[in-house]
Amino acid sequence: MDVRFVTRNAEASDDMKDLMEKKLGKIEKFFNKISDVQVVLDYKRGMNIVEITAKANGLVMRGEDHSPDMRAAFDKSLKNIERQVKRHKDYLKDRSHIKTPEISFELPPNTFGDVRDQDDVSPTDIVKKKRFPVTVMLPVEATRQMDLLGHNFFVFRNGDTGDFNVVYKRNDGAYGLLEPQE
Repeated sequence: MDVRFVTRNAEASDDMKDLMEKKLGKIEKFFNKISDVQVVLDYKRGMNIVEITAKANGLVMRGEDHSPDMRAAFDKSLKNIERQVKRHKDYLKDRSHIKTPEISFELPPNTFGDVRDQDDVSPTDIVKKKRFPVTVMLPVEATRQMDLLGHNFFVFRNGDTGDFNVVYKRNDGAYGLLEPQE
């Protein structure tokens, strides 16, 4: 498991980093497929903020917490990651009997509509561009991934239909699914 530390407005001693790395190594006993862990240490408004992002089998798990004490913030965010790892491992055990249908990854020619030149777009229209891999999963799995990431929406390719879908969290706490219409 590769552990990277990123510091912003905060510094951690080598002893603290060694302790964090040792504790992060213990989550491998729950789930040994964790390949990469990033720990972001930040200090804002008198609080130490620790954000841990772990990648396991294409799944991203994230835990964040803040406290006046950096060690306490790290321990709380590590507990969030451990909870997510255990929940994901249990989920994998429960779904081992489910079979997935064959899926075609080919897209119809005009899936994305008209393609404009880059010159037609002003710099104020698009603030940030982000690329990410789109994985095939069922809507239930997509809501689980969205919750693990702590996001309000999640884009994925539906395992039942093969179409791109979006799940989102509604204001009432329920989930919504956006499906394309032809």
